[in-house]
Amino acid sequence: MKIKNRKIKNILLVSCFILLLVFSCRKDELVTQAETIDLQAGDSLSAVTGFFLLNEGNMGSNKASLDYFSYTTGQYRRNIYAEKNPTVVKELGDVGNDLKIYGNKLYAVINCSNKVEVMSVSDTARRITKIDIPNCRYISFHKGKAYISSYVSPVEINPDAERGSVTEIDTASLQILRSVQVGYQPEEMAVANGKLYVANSGGYVFPNYDNTISVIDLHTFTVANTIEVAINLHRMKADAYGDLYVSSRGDNENIPSNLYVIDTKTDLVRKALNIPASNLAICGDSLYVSGGWNRYTPNADISYAIVNVRTEEVVSHAFITDGTEQYIDIPYGIAVNPQTREIFVTDAKDYITPGTLYCFTPDGKKKWSVMTGDIPAHIVFTGTK
Repeated sequence: MKIKNRKIKNILLVSCFILLLVFSCRKDELVTQAETIDLQAGDSLSAVTGFFLLNEGNMGSNKASLDYFSYTTGQYRRNIYAEKNPTVVKELGDVGNDLKIYGNKLYAVINCSNKVEVMSVSDTARRITKIDIPNCRYISFHKGKAYISSYVSPVEINPDAERGSVTEIDTASLQILRSVQVGYQPEEMAVANGKLYVANSGGYVFPNYDNTISVIDLHTFTVANTIEVAINLHRMKADAYGDLYVSSRGDNENIPSNLYVIDTKTDLVRKALNIPASNLAICGDSLYVSGGWNRYTPNADISYAIVNVRTEEVVSHAFITDGTEQYIDIPYGIAVNPQTREIFVTDAKDYITPGTLYCFTPDGKKKWSVMTGDIPAHIVFTGTK
């Protein structure tokens, strides 16, 4: 009996030690770090009150995280989701792939965790619920509905991978309403002329990439048209003139990246701009573009450009004008403050260590920079209409 009790006691001690170790590690991960930015006069007067930044985190590491910057206080806070939601066991999850605000809700698409986290904007990322979507990628909104693209298939290169889908969510009830099959491995989406456009990449069926945009009729929620553009489509932005800008990543070897203009009145490709495009951000008549790098050839030449979407012409090949671009290893995300026109560029560095966020003046001069989480990627501004 004494031997049995001793064994039980030892097991309990070991178990307690393991739990203590796990808790200690998690406690370290839960710490929200803050850093104060020296703001300039007038920075806090903008209608934009701040922004959330979603850090993707390397695949398989379960290190997606959320940061928040306040223009009111000048404080940049890292990893706020963990602090705000301490009972969520795996925190934000594995690979933060997209971030958007609609109404007073913040939506984070967590790719490999197969979910969309829905949070409160006013309560600074307090979780409302999660929506389960397999291998979800990006999110878009229109008239009270959310649209989420999904690879559907498991994360793997597979010539027999099934087509992807787009799922419709009611943003009031947060319930799934409808789903429609689109092309292979759908990426970003945009709504124009009452239609939802979906960029299909075909990344899982390499080397036979998809080269199409699926056009969804939002009334019937069926694919009404398919537009052939170029292989391995990714980014997509709509301008104020009924046009779409969609990027092709190429094949990382022989076919280079490019940027195309789609006329949504005719659903035809109107123009190829012949510039590499990895990231896009649109503000007014200006489309900000970074390009020239990818995961396979990270040392490729990096470029920065501005396209005038009214004239559809490249008007600048350098929106960073003070030489700071030489310190940016991997420009992974771009955002532009719609009020101040400040330009934000994130640097993913080596994909496994904390990145850096750079803030530039509208004319491309560095204002400040700050350390972020791993692979900083997606920014959404608060206080905007």
